[in-house]
Amino acid sequence: MTLTVSLRGTREVRDNYQLFRLTGLLDAFSEPIFRKVLSQFIDEGPTDIILDLSKIDFIDSSGLGVLVQLAKKAQTAEGTFQIVTNARVTQTVKLVRLEKFLALQTSVDAALENVSKSSQSPDKGS
Repeated sequence: MTLTVSLRGTREVRDNYQLFRLTGLLDAFSEPIFRKVLSQFIDEGPTDIILDLSKIDFIDSSGLGVLVQLAKKAQTAEGTFQIVTNARVTQTVKLVRLEKFLALQTSVDAALENVSKSSQSPDKGS
């Protein structure tokens, strides 16, 4: 899916999660469309979201703001919101002290382990 000239991505939907792999820039220019598209996909479900930002070249405060909004939205929908990160994204997140709130993962595999744990927990889906 081409979100903007500067942000592209793919979406994979599985039984219990959605995986988005993004490349390019997550900034003030791409943020409004990105927020709209991902909000819609969280509404459609499944609500466990993995956002692979390991190939993102740049993220600014607008990008961070939308990640916080989407994480809250996923949590409200009783889902999880995990971010596969790279050094640049991690540095930006830590700069504004959001690493405790945003679930940063080193790989898609690490994020997938958390999805399966959360979907098998006794309080979910019963």
